[in-house]
Amino acid sequence: MVLAWNDNFLQALAVAKTPPPAANRMGAIVQSAVFDAVNGIQKRYTQIHVPAMGPDDASPQAAAASAAHDVLVSLFPGQAATFDAELQASIQSLGDDEDGSEVAAGVAWGHTVAGQIIDWRSHDHFSDTLPAYVPSGLPGRWAPTPGPFFPGAPLFRTLGITTPFALTSAAQFTPPGPPALGTARANQDLVEVMTMGAKNSTARTPDQTQTVVFWGGAGDTPVGQWDRVADDLAVQNHFNLMKSAHLLALVNISIADAVISVFYAKNLFDSWRPITALNPTFNPAGFVPLLVNPYFQEYPSAHSGTSSAAAATLASIFGENTTFTVTSLALPGVKRTFNNFSDAAAQVGDARVFAGIHFRSACDDAITMGDQIASYVTGHMMLPAED
Repeated sequence: MVLAWNDNFLQALAVAKTPPPAANRMGAIVQSAVFDAVNGIQKRYTQIHVPAMGPDDASPQAAAASAAHDVLVSLFPGQAATFDAELQASIQSLGDDEDGSEVAAGVAWGHTVAGQIIDWRSHDHFSDTLPAYVPSGLPGRWAPTPGPFFPGAPLFRTLGITTPFALTSAAQFTPPGPPALGTARANQDLVEVMTMGAKNSTARTPDQTQTVVFWGGAGDTPVGQWDRVADDLAVQNHFNLMKSAHLLALVNISIADAVISVFYAKNLFDSWRPITALNPTFNPAGFVPLLVNPYFQEYPSAHSGTSSAAAATLASIFGENTTFTVTSLALPGVKRTFNNFSDAAAQVGDARVFAGIHFRSACDDAITMGDQIASYVTGHMMLPAED
């Protein structure tokens, strides 16, 4: 039931074409509700937000479905009819196995939990209005970059002031910042992205080009790719309802707190993209990246940070040297198999450099952030409850 509703969430992201930064936060909202709904009945761990005070005789499966349904309706109101039908199917699937009163009690408890989670996250400042952004025009600072549309300010700045799910603050694991202009590291980063990340690069191999699209092509998100990995591993390891809810909550909260922390740092350092550093006047004959630049600051890399957080969380549960397969909605049918989680996170960093949209330092520092955030989340959230 937990995995089925996670699939409903991932399908909703695809239908709504949700941008990755927003999607990464949504995953944690959905899985927080599912976890607290199941745990509120089974009372195995400390809660995320809603105290574990659910009725003992309620169906945890029904609670998981009900909580996920309500949160998804709040996040994707235009898809409410689809979620209603899925909830009805979920309830009907329990009819032969559980007493009707248990299912009804589970649905009611899931509804209660979802309402509290929705209210909690509606006050997390993600929807706040920030003062107008004015580009500084200084070397090293962000400037609007060309693309399908040309915003005058970085998008998703409010993620940087969003209340984290587990961290004490978004600044808890702030990275050191991009290397100073003119230093050996900055020049090294510049040469690498100019050589490997240009749209017409002759140094980038076909496999490296596929790597870019696999991890960063249109239509997919970090939370989507890593949730599919988590789902597969839960099935392979025969996880039950509670363990599946625990797993997905840890992975999604690590991803959400990573993207919140990354955007705090993006706002703080306000760094320019490679296209601005290499082509300040946007001369059409100048540097053009393989992928269109995301419309926000460069340092640190959001995809590297969120993927590292997810990978490190999964490694803490299944072991670092676990074999797993990743899929990409941008390349249907293409699969990449890894023998450890660190290699996958490192490949995401490569993908962002080879895409021409990030410097290597932004990816390396974000990977370190993701590791730190995952360690904190797994060490402080949803701990085994005392008898």
